[in-house]
Amino acid sequence: MAAAAAATAALKLSSTAAFRNRRDGAHRAGCWPRSRVAANAATTVSSPEAAPPRKADLAPAAPAPVPFMRVVVPESLQRANGSLVGARHRQEEGTADGPGAMEYLTAVLTSKVYDVADETALELAKKLSTRLGVNIYFKREDKQPCCPVAEKMNSHADAKKPPFLPSPAPPKTTMAAAATSAPRLANRWDGAHRAGSGARPSPSRVAATTATSPEAAAPLKADLAPAAPLPLMRVLPESLQGATGSLLGAARARKGGEEGAAVGPGAMEYLTAVLTSRVYDVADETPLELATKLSERLGIDLRIKREDLQPVFSFKLRGAYNMMAKLSQQQLDNGVICSSAGNHAQGVALSARKLGCDAVIVMPVTTPEIKWRSVERLGATVVLKGDSYDEAQSYAKLRCEQEGRTFIPPFDHPDIIAGQGTVGMEIVRQLQGPLHAIFVPVGGGGLIAGIAAYVKRVRPEVKIIGVEPSDANAMALSLWHDQRVMLEHVGGFADGVAVKVVGEETFRLCRELVDGIVLVSRDAICASIKDMFEENRNILEPAGALALAGAEAYCKYYGLKGETVVAISSGANMNFDRLRLVTELADVGRKREAVLATFLPEEQGSFKKFAELVGRMNITEFKYRYDSNGKEALVLYSVGIYTDHELTAMVERMESSDLKTVNLTNNDLAKDHLRYFIGGRSEVKDELVYRFIFPERPGTLMQFLDALSPRWNISLFHYRAQGETGANVLVGIQVPPEDLDEFRSRADNLGYEYMSEMNNEIYHLLLRNPKV
Repeated sequence: MAAAAAATAALKLSSTAAFRNRRDGAHRAGCWPRSRVAANAATTVSSPEAAPPRKADLAPAAPAPVPFMRVVVPESLQRANGSLVGARHRQEEGTADGPGAMEYLTAVLTSKVYDVADETALELAKKLSTRLGVNIYFKREDKQPCCPVAEKMNSHADAKKPPFLPSPAPPKTTMAAAATSAPRLANRWDGAHRAGSGARPSPSRVAATTATSPEAAAPLKADLAPAAPLPLMRVLPESLQGATGSLLGAARARKGGEEGAAVGPGAMEYLTAVLTSRVYDVADETPLELATKLSERLGIDLRIKREDLQPVFSFKLRGAYNMMAKLSQQQLDNGVICSSAGNHAQGVALSARKLGCDAVIVMPVTTPEIKWRSVERLGATVVLKGDSYDEAQSYAKLRCEQEGRTFIPPFDHPDIIAGQGTVGMEIVRQLQGPLHAIFVPVGGGGLIAGIAAYVKRVRPEVKIIGVEPSDANAMALSLWHDQRVMLEHVGGFADGVAVKVVGEETFRLCRELVDGIVLVSRDAICASIKDMFEENRNILEPAGALALAGAEAYCKYYGLKGETVVAISSGANMNFDRLRLVTELADVGRKREAVLATFLPEEQGSFKKFAELVGRMNITEFKYRYDSNGKEALVLYSVGIYTDHELTAMVERMESSDLKTVNLTNNDLAKDHLRYFIGGRSEVKDELVYRFIFPERPGTLMQFLDALSPRWNISLFHYRAQGETGANVLVGIQVPPEDLDEFRSRADNLGYEYMSEMNNEIYHLLLRNPKV
């Protein structure tokens, strides 16, 4: 613990120390007057421990400063009134002439001047503006407080404020800085791809999307002939499952050389891009609210960043608009296109309406009507194509090339990342106090990459922790294997983060900056949706409650108390049909209900004996079917409001009375399907059991039956709607061993995702005859 504390302290002082060292080195080289160095050093030291005397400062044998030129007079440089005189001579970043731009920018952002100074007004000088025909603003520094500095410092002695940043909302008009920094960020990204640093995310149109003029958007030869991407490692989500709340993966040492090398934009570019983002033309600065009930229950100060309050009920608007606002007028006239089944589509549609350009949104045919209707209402053209997101995306990119549109990716582009990074900028500005960690939902990685790129530069001591569903853990597995991987299958409950492959640029940033990933179950997500409803009567979508579930699991696992953490509620576009499943699983996720199975002998008095062994625990569900051919019956039941100790004691009582009992609480197959098959245990020859994901569209069932029946007999079929784009269907089918290859070939050609459940112990417990 001591070592960890020391490391944290060192990290907190790294930015200031690096700035001082660069500055002092420049002084010792004879660049700055000594008096100014001494005065400035006193203002940047935040504590006595942070300012130990260095040998170089005490050594008297410093090189003599270079003498000033003294043969100049003021009259030697006179020009016409108003003309510019002199120009900056650009130096390399961080040379011996003093701190570089990155050090100065970080020093300004982390300055503590607001302990004593005010943020003064920027006032329009109306008369001067009218007379000169331009808008002239006065920055009113003459209105700074006149009270003694020492008095005001004493009043703030106990309030250890973090860096206070200026208001994030830029003027509605385009800032000059944005026009210069945006091409630099995009050019660095394009240069990295032309250097062959990885698979390009999209055709040549994507490389031109951040150009600020038609000339800048000319296709390059390297863009027209992209190298074939390397195949990604395919892995199963189940191959990486840690204890609930534990961190998986961590930031690794930077590879690829100096900052901003060919691997992609560096910290300076991202920090500048976030600060000059134009997202506030359409997005709101959302509140950072105290979750009172959750804070009391967990013993922490839990704040929720309410991105679900955006105009489209999701943070996705930020990145989409930030990228589209940097397109040239010619690109806007040609229109934009994207593929999405949800929040990104609405963000692009609203951004297009604001910018006055035509937008085509390609969505899978399985998209719920409520979602594509919402996109149409925002003025975009919706095209339903393909059964899956991959098919929709392929069509969108093809149409992009054919019609000359600009493709707007959902996460893997520097301008998308920078737009999402404004969430982190707001958190740092809004939270005036210590902060342990920010919990961020992770799908493709755009939101967490943007937040980490900003926060880790301004407040490096704050942990950035991603949260993923345990069955959609593409980023955790990519960090674990130290390379981007592709999931063999992905859970669709939290559809907003159901991504098989994370972004190339987002992975690079997460690999360097993110402190780890927390995996949570579907039950925990449902419990957090219920927590948010009980907190403020708002209903989040599953992906929107993901960070909240991760924050609670992390705090419980590590025993965190008294700290401040932030969880981002990223969206509230909830399908109404999914609420049924949420209500069923919420109590399980909060450990207010457990699902169990017990074998009872088929004899008189066994039910009474069972009830006595359950004791004072409340039975919330009970399912039993008499089996005239069996000597024992299987009972499925649920108990409510328990502790781990109470549940363990009850199971031990059952076992000691020779009543075999199995805890099914963490088995999704049992909760989704097998709990409805009580009394269905039988011996079925050559039976195989699979879970298929059926697209929610007309004709799906007949397509499945045409492929497999009547070639083989279907012995089991259970479908349960869960409000997802794909239905979870449990299928039993009798396939002789000699037909196995043919069955797999037909199942593969069907195009539905499927997985075997033959090794699931609960299947053998509830459905198979024990004699088999």
